[in-house]
Amino acid sequence: MRTCKLGSSTITTSALAYGCMRLPGTWNPSEVDATRIEQGVQALLTAYEVGYRLYDHADIYCRGECEKIHGHALRQHPHLRRGITIATKCGIRFADVPEAGMPKRFDFSAAHIEASCNQSLQRLGVEVIDIYQLHRPDFLMNPTEVAEAFARLHSAGKVRYFGVSNFAPSQVTLLQHFLPWPLLVNQVEIHLGKLDCFNDGTLDQCLTNNLIPLSWSPLAGGMLGTGGKIRPNHPQLELMQQLVAALDAMAERLGTTRSVLALAWLLKHPSNIIPIVGSVNPANIRTAASALDLKLSREDWYTLLIAARGKQLP
Repeated sequence: MRTCKLGSSTITTSALAYGCMRLPGTWNPSEVDATRIEQGVQALLTAYEVGYRLYDHADIYCRGECEKIHGHALRQHPHLRRGITIATKCGIRFADVPEAGMPKRFDFSAAHIEASCNQSLQRLGVEVIDIYQLHRPDFLMNPTEVAEAFARLHSAGKVRYFGVSNFAPSQVTLLQHFLPWPLLVNQVEIHLGKLDCFNDGTLDQCLTNNLIPLSWSPLAGGMLGTGGKIRPNHPQLELMQQLVAALDAMAERLGTTRSVLALAWLLKHPSNIIPIVGSVNPANIRTAASALDLKLSREDWYTLLIAARGKQLP
């Protein structure tokens, strides 16, 4: 657990986050029925029971249906709100919304940030969002305008903390310069199949600024997970196959699973990476939590890094 303070606000994050993107089991809102809603509720109940306390959302996930399912679960089971941190994101706008012919784009205008926040609050059925993030960098971002929108949301009691997602270190530095309080998180793709954040300064900045790195797709979209299959058109197919073989061999030696090992590899980094686990399968949700108990040696960690690189260290 990690406790963070911003003024009089305090939240606690867990070492693993629960990703709510798959709660409905579909990206099509028209397919969300009572059965899918109940499946999502059961997944949330399992995650809470096992100890997940940070819940990751975005307004675009199934076009808001994921937030609605979580809101439904909170009304049915009010105890699920106790001691948890709810995070959600805004800034991605779909094509043809609100008018036909409009392109998919990013929007960090104050009007969109504030309107999106109000809509997420309504769907989730909560009074405050614990962490509100900008989803993907908007090339037209005016940091002063963003800072003003953040300030209004915070002073109105609608948001406790702010963060970003998929931001490069320079973009984090730019936005932080205009904010009176620190950003809390940067949610980026980090896993054994994508090592960019170890080399581009992202994790260095997280350590320097006490910024929490959230890892989306920590199992490479399931390819590194137990039973996962590598896409035959993967651009680095041979390298991924070698990586999976290395994971399987070490998992067998350590008496664990490939999924748990890949998560434990992320957890060992001193920046305190928080992997976001997105399964709706209760058994998988429980199994992933055992990654917290697997302590890798430095030698095992580097063995997997070398396998992921496909070559020895210089």
